[in-house]
Amino acid sequence: MPQEQYAHRSAMQSAEGPQVYKVGIYGWRKRCLYFFVLLLMILILVNLAMTIWILKVMNFTIDGMGNLRITEKGLKLEGDSEFLKPLYAKEIRSRPGNPLYFQSARNVTVNILNEKTKVLTRLVTGPQAVEAHSQKFEVKTLSGKLLFSADDNEVVVGAERLRVLGAEGTVFPKSIETPSVRADPFKELRLESPTRSLVMEAPKGIEINAEAGNLEATCRTELRLESKDGEITLNAANIKLPRLPLASHSSAGSRQKIYELCVCSNGRLFLSQAGATSTCQINTSICS
Repeated sequence: MPQEQYAHRSAMQSAEGPQVYKVGIYGWRKRCLYFFVLLLMILILVNLAMTIWILKVMNFTIDGMGNLRITEKGLKLEGDSEFLKPLYAKEIRSRPGNPLYFQSARNVTVNILNEKTKVLTRLVTGPQAVEAHSQKFEVKTLSGKLLFSADDNEVVVGAERLRVLGAEGTVFPKSIETPSVRADPFKELRLESPTRSLVMEAPKGIEINAEAGNLEATCRTELRLESKDGEITLNAANIKLPRLPLASHSSAGSRQKIYELCVCSNGRLFLSQAGATSTCQINTSICS
């Protein structure tokens, strides 16, 4: 640029004054920016307030959340707890002195699995029944004494006394083996087969004893006492056969009340009035 033109331009700028260039946001843009900043601060405060409220309601602490507490021994739940998915735990127990409840709208199932995730033992409690699936089921006392045991081979009742409180008694569709059958004190003992026969067998003998009362045997057709290799002994102060047939005697008007017990060849018993000799042969007509 020639020196004359530079000098002329400098003179013109000096006459107009210095020029100022504005930098920043002005006008409606500035107001919008302030509005968005204020809105963001309000959202931050609301979010912070909601977070504090959620922490308060859910009871968040450094030890856990809500009824759940993290301790050195594991997790501790206080109050009612609901699990929507399976729960895997090594041990579940209640606080000392408080019961442990399992509540469900349907079934409560407890499974014991092996290393191959195969069910070994299952306990199902449902609205209709309580089912236990295992190879053996046992009930023991605190001292370890066996009270009840059941498996595929047998059912064992280890209690000293088995009481059945049903009005109809106990029904055994097949045989029963027991060393003693007794009733409660001042109660009657009754062995009954409503439609079939009742058989009692023992290799060394059967003893029926009534120490303070009577012993009665009643049947509809026949009562048979049989001993194959031994004898039948009726040991009593008085032995009465009140319904034996009485044979006729020839001595009319005799008031003698001494009779002779006679046995027919078919086993029938009858009474014949005693005489100087046996009168059974005289009255054999009653055996026919």
